[in-house]
Amino acid sequence: MAMKKMLSFVLILAGAYAGVALLLFLMQRVILYHPSKHQFEEVDYKAFGFQLVEFENADGRRLHSLHRPARDGAATILYFHGNAGHAGHRTAKVQPYLKAGYGVLLAEYSGYGPNSGTPDEQVLYQDAASALGYLKSRGIGDDKIILYGESLGSGVAVHLAKDGGFAALILESPFDSIAKLGKKQFPMFPINFLVRDRFESDRKITQIGSPLLVIHGYRDRIVPIQFGQALFN
Repeated sequence: MAMKKMLSFVLILAGAYAGVALLLFLMQRVILYHPSKHQFEEVDYKAFGFQLVEFENADGRRLHSLHRPARDGAATILYFHGNAGHAGHRTAKVQPYLKAGYGVLLAEYSGYGPNSGTPDEQVLYQDAASALGYLKSRGIGDDKIILYGESLGSGVAVHLAKDGGFAALILESPFDSIAKLGKKQFPMFPINFLVRDRFESDRKITQIGSPLLVIHGYRDRIVPIQFGQALFN
């Protein structure tokens, strides 16, 4: 009888473990992406000199982003934000760069802000390439573009940086890969086998040919500094 109870208990635990693992697999993009669906506030972005611009994604959908051109001769920062909110929430954050004369394109992803679609790793890479194409269509070459990746956006920026000779690559609170970050957050589960959107910057960072600046905070609890340090190393 005791053996049967023990076996039943083990089966219940195994079932619960498998159920949570399945839930993590099915819900992983809900966990990873937290887009704001609100429109950009015109009063806010115009107050900082931004214009609402649009360009086509690879699938033909129109993407809306926020752009403020550079002063004559200055570089443009192509900014990829983190997993939460939308590009309009970063207008105040980039003020020091605007005051210094840099242009800024706050690139927006599919499924964020006014943009339709659903975000995933490959979609974000395509969106980034489209944003870069927009700048090039305005006569801005790679040598006048600074890629800036914030948190999740660092994976987007690194992916884009490996294919061009940009003026610089700036990474704020970056990570080496989503799978390694996920292991820290869910150590009991085989995250490496469950993760679909991997953002493996550690496999790409050595391919970049641009000057690199990594910024990270010791008190960062979302992406602990050890992951940014691993990528820097």
